[in-house]
Amino acid sequence: MAVDEATSALMAEFAESGLKPLHEMTPEEARALEGAWRDMYGAGPEVGSVSDEAVPVEGSEVPVRVYRPEGAARALIVYYHGGGWVLGTLAEFDALARYLVDRTGAAVVLVDYRLAPEYRYPVAAEDSWAALAWAGARVEELAGSRVPLIVAGDSAGGNLSAVVAQRARAEGGPDISLQVLIYPVTDADLDNASYTDPENQLLLTREGMIWFWDHYAPDPADRVNADASPLRAEDLSGLPPAVVLTAEHDPLRDEGEAYADKLRAAGVPVQHQRFDGQMHGFFTMVNVLPGAVAGMDYVASHIDRHLTT
Repeated sequence: MAVDEATSALMAEFAESGLKPLHEMTPEEARALEGAWRDMYGAGPEVGSVSDEAVPVEGSEVPVRVYRPEGAARALIVYYHGGGWVLGTLAEFDALARYLVDRTGAAVVLVDYRLAPEYRYPVAAEDSWAALAWAGARVEELAGSRVPLIVAGDSAGGNLSAVVAQRARAEGGPDISLQVLIYPVTDADLDNASYTDPENQLLLTREGMIWFWDHYAPDPADRVNADASPLRAEDLSGLPPAVVLTAEHDPLRDEGEAYADKLRAAGVPVQHQRFDGQMHGFFTMVNVLPGAVAGMDYVASHIDRHLTT
């Protein structure tokens, strides 16, 4: 089906803005637009508390923002934001984190991993792992009690969620209860059917993904590693249950669904839904697209089901 009316109207606004395509911008130019995105999303709901912390990494530190619910936290979600490993800030994803807290009753750790091209592969993956290890060692401190640990993320953040889930299995912890992968990057195949479909060239395009990959992992040899393309991992057995969202009109649709299929074939419990009429990015467009509400409903309901069964 075609994109829904709200998405079509939003894309028409973008077309009228006169902005050049992402793949023709520098990272600095693209990042300069982040304030406009933040204003478009607006404020999220009030939560119990918000605090800024720092995760030490070699030679630096990774900022994280911790959101806690009013009452007892039901889980601790470590959330990795999207943006192609090049874009994304804590402020831009503040509203989304607040909605996650509000809808799930979980505490949320929003991770501000270092971005490319200043910090290329595998820095984002290493920072993400450090943040998970830090959170996993502090579940009671961050959430108030020993609660399940969940990893979640959208797009490049979905990639990082899958990567840290694989690494946690390999290293014997932290114990991840659930992984939530929202239109994740799972492979560097830029020529599959969903990449080349003209109807999928909307907010994210094939050229845009080439731009992201060229900034993050310019060496093609790096892109086939499982910590860059988690679909390339030989064995997915023993990974935590997964909730996977994909969008009908998204270059990343096929690789996200291929990862869901490969997880399921390896014996991992998987809940997957393709959101018809939606484009890449719909989940994070809180207060903008009705599809974001549907996506959050799906995630919240499956987290609730996981925590109560």
